[in-house]
Amino acid sequence: MFSSDQSLISQLQSCKQISEIKQFHALMVKTGQDQIPFTLSKLLACSIQYTNYEASIFKYIQSPNLYMYNTMLRSYSISDDPQKGLLFFNYIRAQSVILDQFAFVSGLRSCIRLLAKSTGEAIHSVVLRSGFEFFLDLRNTLLNFYCVSGRIRCAHQLFDDFSDRDLVSWNTLMGGYLCVHNYPAIFELFIELHRDGVSASATTMLCVLSGIGELKIALVGESLHGCCIKNGFCYSVKVLTALISMYGKTDCISSGRSLFDEAYPKDVVLWNCLIDGYAKNGLLEEALSLLRQMKVQRLKPNSSTLAGLLSACASSGALNTGHYIQNFVKDQQLAMDPVLGTSLIDMYTKSGLLVKAVNVFDSMETKDVKCWTSMIMGYGVHGEAEAAVALFHRMEDEGFWPNEVTFLAVFNACSHGGLVAEGISCFRKMVLEYGLTPKIEHYGCLIDILGRAGLLETARELIKGLPIEGDATAWRALLAACRVHGSVELGEQVKKELEQRFGEHPADSLLLSSTYAIAGIMPEHRDITEVKEGKLEKEVECSLPGKKEAGSSAIELCDNGLFIAKLKYPSS
Repeated sequence: MFSSDQSLISQLQSCKQISEIKQFHALMVKTGQDQIPFTLSKLLACSIQYTNYEASIFKYIQSPNLYMYNTMLRSYSISDDPQKGLLFFNYIRAQSVILDQFAFVSGLRSCIRLLAKSTGEAIHSVVLRSGFEFFLDLRNTLLNFYCVSGRIRCAHQLFDDFSDRDLVSWNTLMGGYLCVHNYPAIFELFIELHRDGVSASATTMLCVLSGIGELKIALVGESLHGCCIKNGFCYSVKVLTALISMYGKTDCISSGRSLFDEAYPKDVVLWNCLIDGYAKNGLLEEALSLLRQMKVQRLKPNSSTLAGLLSACASSGALNTGHYIQNFVKDQQLAMDPVLGTSLIDMYTKSGLLVKAVNVFDSMETKDVKCWTSMIMGYGVHGEAEAAVALFHRMEDEGFWPNEVTFLAVFNACSHGGLVAEGISCFRKMVLEYGLTPKIEHYGCLIDILGRAGLLETARELIKGLPIEGDATAWRALLAACRVHGSVELGEQVKKELEQRFGEHPADSLLLSSTYAIAGIMPEHRDITEVKEGKLEKEVECSLPGKKEAGSSAIELCDNGLFIAKLKYPSS
């Protein structure tokens, strides 16, 4: 059937489905060509997307060569189970096979997908000992590994050590800074890239536009727009979407609308971007108008289309708009997925409609950890501490794995509801059962729970054993609890501890003065007239990073004729 091995390989490479590959494999076995290393290597390469089948072929190869090993490594690195890639990497090393740069690249890609930091560092050390660090593709993979791992300083140091860089190197480091939200560094790298005479790509512009949008520098954004036009990047829908998003974040949404109107064709992502831009700029009517246009054009929105709108409704208290969106969801027969459901729950809980939030939660067929966390937080905000804890236990019973934010929501609920035993129990569960490392916010909540219950000495002992050093939050939470209970002696000790560790702070003095006032004691070491005249409060205000925003309220008339009062508290 085939005139030569080359003909077989040519037709093998044209296979698109595993059934076709299996037919060629059977023919190779029949004709004995499965014993030829070259054709066998090509069979493995063609099966790279079908890891299990590829592995079944590989295990019968008696003396695999390095190309075969690398093919298997690459297959595992892109498979659904990259952990097998690391196991296979160790297996190869145990066979005393001399690895090349391609093997290291595949091993590192498995580490990137698994966020296996220690294993990636170990591979880096082997790379250095093997002398392969001069291969650019391997260095770029190492750079990507450190960026994805959040170790941006190590990534930048590695970047600086490069004797030569390509555009992939620049884009990778920019993407790393974008992940850690260091937007000025992205712009600095972009300027440095131009100084080095490297031409930017569409990927470069996507990264820089995201950074400039977050920095809200409109003039620079317009210059970048001109750069995109000059280089022909505006033909890319992704670049157009990034430009519209940037204009929305820099309060130039009208420029974004002009781009949107000129774009053809328009995909759902482009519509989502402009709707989200209108919503974030408080232009809800314009956003809803776009939503109606999508319906007219028979373009079905997705959950991302509506999530930004619902978030804006929750922030502004536009409850009628939120109701309209929920009705729109029913009318369009959109699935109540976790993204959309969480947004609705968040909007209703912030609007004071806990029952509606519960109804949305119960109606959801699929839930994720964010959805559960949002509902637990909603119960806590409305003072339903016992319901919040009960929902947390139900979440566990249904097999969902809580994260740090989930536990923070539970601790807040326990703190405001005075559920001391439940709060301590959940804290132990967080550490012992789920292996999560508490942050200062978690300790602050636990100390607040103990303080509200009057267990001040217990809270003090807990602070002394904190693994997190150099943070005054926990001590100030205890000082606030001393004020509530009028515990002057402990308050003085805590104030002294704060001064020794973190220096004097006006807020600490104000808390201690309030403690004296509640206990009915006139402090001898502090001029109380400063408190009466408001001098101390002015000191506290001046010491804060920004002026405190005043609270505001709004009243909205609902469809049923009821008035709903909305209170907006300062973000600080």
